[in-house]
Amino acid sequence: MSAIAPDTLALQCLYRWEREAASRVALTQPMGGGELKDFTWAEVADQVRRMAAHLKSQGWPEGSKVAILSKNCAWWLMSDLAIWMAGYVSVPLYPTLAAETVQQILTHSEARACFIGKLDGWEGMKPGVPAGLPCISYALSPDDARKSYEGWDAIVARTAPLQGQVLRDAKELATLIYTSGTTGHPKGVMHSFGNFAWALTAALGRFPMSASDRLLSYLPLAHVVERVLVEHGWLRTGMHVFFAESLDTFNADVCRARPTIFFSVPRLWVKFQQGVLAKMPEQKLERLLRLPLIGGLVRKKLRKALGLDQCRIAAGGAAPMPVALLNWFRHIGLPVNEGYGMTENLAISNITKPGVDMTGTVGPAYDGVQLRIDPANGELLMRSPAVMLGYYKEPAMTAEVLDQEGWLHTGDKASIDAQGLVRITGRVKDLFKTSKGKYVAPAPIEDRLTMHHAVEACAVTGANLGQPVGIVMLSPDAAQRTGTEADRQQLMAQLTQHLDDINARLDPHEQLDCLILVKTPWTVDNGFITPTFKVRRNRIDEVFGPKLEAWVEERRKIIFGD
Repeated sequence: MSAIAPDTLALQCLYRWEREAASRVALTQPMGGGELKDFTWAEVADQVRRMAAHLKSQGWPEGSKVAILSKNCAWWLMSDLAIWMAGYVSVPLYPTLAAETVQQILTHSEARACFIGKLDGWEGMKPGVPAGLPCISYALSPDDARKSYEGWDAIVARTAPLQGQVLRDAKELATLIYTSGTTGHPKGVMHSFGNFAWALTAALGRFPMSASDRLLSYLPLAHVVERVLVEHGWLRTGMHVFFAESLDTFNADVCRARPTIFFSVPRLWVKFQQGVLAKMPEQKLERLLRLPLIGGLVRKKLRKALGLDQCRIAAGGAAPMPVALLNWFRHIGLPVNEGYGMTENLAISNITKPGVDMTGTVGPAYDGVQLRIDPANGELLMRSPAVMLGYYKEPAMTAEVLDQEGWLHTGDKASIDAQGLVRITGRVKDLFKTSKGKYVAPAPIEDRLTMHHAVEACAVTGANLGQPVGIVMLSPDAAQRTGTEADRQQLMAQLTQHLDDINARLDPHEQLDCLILVKTPWTVDNGFITPTFKVRRNRIDEVFGPKLEAWVEERRKIIFGD
């Protein structure tokens, strides 16, 4: 690893703000009922020191694992810092996991304890927590958790703060990030303190951030992007982080924070767009935007309604961003920079440059990131000091993706043009072959399908069929409008036109035979999507695969599957 400046490591950053900005607000936490709780840097550091002292007093060996199972909140970040200050390794869990997965991760990581925090589905997850595992609750934890486990506030109140500066070396293991994964069991990605420090330095080289910036934390902190951008961006720059309260209050949360930096996954950017178009038809909006003076006022009003009127850096990632969606947001004056990365490289690989139209690509590599294309299969390979140490307890799996020269095999097919701009063209393993012997890359077709307001999520499949088919989960609004035959006919006409438009731009072997509409929500709980809204293709094939031939035999373009 290249030399890492000690003052860029996570704990050293905390000590800096404790010393230099003690009275400045660091975190703003909604407590329910409109109440907000601010934490200054002095308060953050004090609570972290006290919890670290408590954890250290348990006498576990250095490097022991301590888990965090919670939605985003101030205590999540303080727990992570306390775990590190005590000399341990943090293991964050997504707050939407099934009990079986909770148990698998806690057991596999050999977690010594677990913070049980703000959760919506605790009753379903609780059976996954091994009996006898020490747990600590937060002020916002479910009632049952607060009754069952000692609370954060009580521990902090009775524990003297750890003194001095505990320093962790850049090479030390900081965390295990268990990948949500679109197939198979999650793997524990090992990252060091130096990995995070280097990643932040690279990110700041492309997007300068400072203490005057504001962020809203709402995507799971267990996910790599939120972990790097929010947690480590906060620690490095001293910016102000706000937390979202709930889905119901999300728009108010954004408007309260008025973030200057905002990251979202494509599915949520689509929801933002659909929310706007539900209030104003697209044709009317387009007419207004074309008017010289009125257009500017409308753009400003739209951005303010979204809570993003102060946003100077907007970004998307975790899945491909449809070009039409990027163009729409640029048209309303909110250009979205598309990034590319993965848990295994701390999401630091590529991102488009601000102020430059690189639509259709994920931009050039960050400074210090090396890229090349494997001539054998077109796979994108990358290496940098942010690449993982490996998969925890899985040397064979590590060797499959990390070669002896340090190249990470991403699993994504890509091309690199003369300007160094990267286009992701699909997954190496997502390609499937129709019965005609032709390979189909589903991702680009899915990007086009999602650009209809009735489409909430979709998957293109059809291995061994004559032509591929599209399975579409209807948006809640569209699903509600299928109650009468007239509504169904109207929706079928709209989607038939959408399908025809898409097929007209595809090669013959890629053209979709039909769209199969399903109302059943694709959720994390039923296994159809990951916590970051990526569709699990194996689950799609498992549930719908046996029905595909019968549906295709109906010889209709639009089929209501359930």
